Amino acid sequence: MEKKLIKKSARRAASIKSDTRGKKRDASRSELSKKAPKEFQPKKRDTWKKEYDKKPPANVSSQPVAEDTGMVIGVNPVKALFDDANRPVEYLAIAKGAGGKRIQDIVEKARAQGLRTRFVDRQTLDGMSGGLAHQGVIARAGIRKQPTFKQIIAKVIGNPKALLVLLDGVEDPHNLGAIIRSAESFGAIAVILPKDRSAALSAVAAKASAGAVERLDVVRVTNLTRSIDELKEHGVQIIGLAGEEAQEINKASLKGAVALVMGGEGKGLRRLTRDHCDSLVSIPITGGVGSLNVSVAAGVALYEVQRSRGE
Repeated sequence: MEKKLIKKSARRAASIKSDTRGKKRDASRSELSKKAPKEFQPKKRDTWKKEYDKKPPANVSSQPVAEDTGMVIGVNPVKALFDDANRPVEYLAIAKGAGGKRIQDIVEKARAQGLRTRFVDRQTLDGMSGGLAHQGVIARAGIRKQPTFKQIIAKVIGNPKALLVLLDGVEDPHNLGAIIRSAESFGAIAVILPKDRSAALSAVAAKASAGAVERLDVVRVTNLTRSIDELKEHGVQIIGLAGEEAQEINKASLKGAVALVMGGEGKGLRRLTRDHCDSLVSIPITGGVGSLNVSVAAGVALYEVQRSRGE
């Protein structure tokens, strides 16, 4: 009898203990639910996710963007496509109601090549342009076949006025396009850039070049420093631009074949690239900014080469 009473008493105590634990757990959950609206903020987490998707972590190596898709966007790039490109044009789309002499010239050149012009609404062109300002004109052309580095070397040999631009890590397609525009304007033979960690020769770059990409060779190489050494072997003077260097470009010797080497946005020339240059120069700046955008610096340096040669 005593054993039965002890067992019943133990069960009752266990039941009370269990109820107490349950009440505490329920109370704890209740407290958490009250705090949840303050601590759990899905909007912020979603915003962070969007920003993370947009900007990969710094320790992840950047991958090259897709190359030229054949889309040519804007009046000047499309005009250059018909004037200078050695590649077939597949179609031309013009916004309904778009007019002006330049657009009419494009339509006539397309007609002369037997190409039928499609007149579409601007919303259609907006979708095709991917957000770029199309000015009412978009064309698609075959991919331009670029020469090899060896073919560029062949143009350098025996040419004492050869001028090239080498880019070490320029990743913004707008900067790439602007540099191509300046290089073509000041008589450069080609722009040379590495296959990795470099902007793509995309529709964005083509538009920023204002059509210069159709006239100037843009060559990708596997190893930039190896290409620099090969240019040296053929008598090309390798000049790197570095803002902190004491020697100013207007005081440097720029005679003979020259290759200007420009560093990437914010980072400048890599150490290995610096070590392979014959000399490092800076652009004199008197203002308070202290440095120039890489595409602006390229334009100034290219002009200085031309000026020093008396051209």
